[in-house]
Amino acid sequence: MSVECYPITVLPHVSRLYRDYLAMGENADSPVRPWYGSGDSGGPFANGWMKASLPQEDRSRLAEELLRQNRGFGASEDVIASIEKLRNGARAVVTGQQVVLFGGPLLTLLKAATAVSRAREATRITGVEHVPIFWMATEDHDLAEVDQAALLTKTDVEILKAGLKVPHPVPVGGVSLDSATAPLLEEAVERATELLEFAPIADWIREAYLAEGATLASAFGKLIARIFAGHGLILVDAASREFHAMGASTLRYAIENADALHDRLLARTEELKAHDYHAQVMVAESSSLLFLLDEKTGERIALKRVSDPASGETEWKAGSASYSTAQLLEILEKTPERLSPNALLRPVFQDTVLPTAAYIGGPAEIAYFAQSEVIYREILGRLTAVLPRLSATLIEPAIATVMEKDEVQLPDAMTTPDELAQRLGARAMPIALKRKLAAVGNTLETELDALTEYLRGIDASLGTAAETSGSKMRYQMNRLRRMAATYELQKEASLGKHAAAITLHVFPDAHPQERLLAGVWFLARYGDGLIERIVQVANNQCPGHVVVRL
Repeated sequence: MSVECYPITVLPHVSRLYRDYLAMGENADSPVRPWYGSGDSGGPFANGWMKASLPQEDRSRLAEELLRQNRGFGASEDVIASIEKLRNGARAVVTGQQVVLFGGPLLTLLKAATAVSRAREATRITGVEHVPIFWMATEDHDLAEVDQAALLTKTDVEILKAGLKVPHPVPVGGVSLDSATAPLLEEAVERATELLEFAPIADWIREAYLAEGATLASAFGKLIARIFAGHGLILVDAASREFHAMGASTLRYAIENADALHDRLLARTEELKAHDYHAQVMVAESSSLLFLLDEKTGERIALKRVSDPASGETEWKAGSASYSTAQLLEILEKTPERLSPNALLRPVFQDTVLPTAAYIGGPAEIAYFAQSEVIYREILGRLTAVLPRLSATLIEPAIATVMEKDEVQLPDAMTTPDELAQRLGARAMPIALKRKLAAVGNTLETELDALTEYLRGIDASLGTAAETSGSKMRYQMNRLRRMAATYELQKEASLGKHAAAITLHVFPDAHPQERLLAGVWFLARYGDGLIERIVQVANNQCPGHVVVRL
């Protein structure tokens, strides 16, 4: 299996903030450096994070809760050993993801593999044990986002759904997978088994998702535990009462200092705007960093801050219900699991509980950290290093052969089937025709430019008319090129089929492969040995996007 490294800009819709974050190690004047605590570490690909000091605290309570949860997921001996290392002083390399159906898109595996890789490397370099941890985002309440898995047929992307239904937007991790809540689950498992060609991973999906009493969290946890059984990856279900109790100090601070934190976030938003970046999370006048579970319905509701004009004190709103600060603190004391952090507070809450040396994030998460930095400084007095996950496209041998035959590189394939087919048709034109089209096109450009300038010198309106006429001529010239390319496509029908196959696998439905295709699709075809390969690729630390030829 060979590996190629491309700039991250090969992917569509990559924010400028993330691009500048990746490049800050080479730019001492980068405005993003202070937001990521990288003044001394040299950027995301340096090793300064391995030596940063962490608070030394008793971890017995943490270790016991991790043992309880991971045994429930069917933890391997390697995972139990990782938990014991954590108990005895090991540092954590943490990543996380929503509990998406059937393990989610490929990026889930890439995140976990990167955490394993970085933990290994940090242990080797420093001699201090580092262990990988996967934080399952079970408290998110966007059910539609996690109720899908994308697999490939021979000609298309097929989206499988369990048909999850709940009466209120409750935390997704606790959603039951029984026939009432997930009426399409058995059908989805059967179809997945067919598309995965009855590979062992299909049995793992069946055992996890059709188990009696299964929830989204338990099924996801069992599947990921099985996939990473030999890599010591510790799983965390963040919704448990015990974890909320261990992180209560951060939740308390967010309640008692809500106004000050809000002001700091507003200031950071202005700072981001001043450098032409945009805030990943909008900070409204009444917003807070917290959600509250409704005691009766279990609905997860964003807490809003409202100032009482008479007393000047803050009142909290969750839907139609109102709470004083004292009442929220009482809820935190008695039922801490009812309070949960939003996207900006979540990493701080996580690092209140875990001895995190580094967090592995994707582009959006890393953009969040530019805002979360002010919360880290305020609550913990330090900032956890955030490192980029492996970004990769996996190319199978058959697709690699077609791409090589048609001289298609990854950037060429990041388009629609029709557009790629047109390019292949243009390449297939006879040399003589290519030269004639190029010669005519060049002459047309030269003569039109000269004529337009001449007419503009006579009269401005004549110059404008020449520009309009020139645009029409260029359109017709391009149309002629497309017609010639289409003729070649019709002559050689295989080119259209090649374009469809390449884009289906590399850029399915106009999405980067890692963001859409389920990771289990690749495991079905290449077995669990693929995980170790991805771990090794992650260690290369390409500062962009990797192509892995399987």
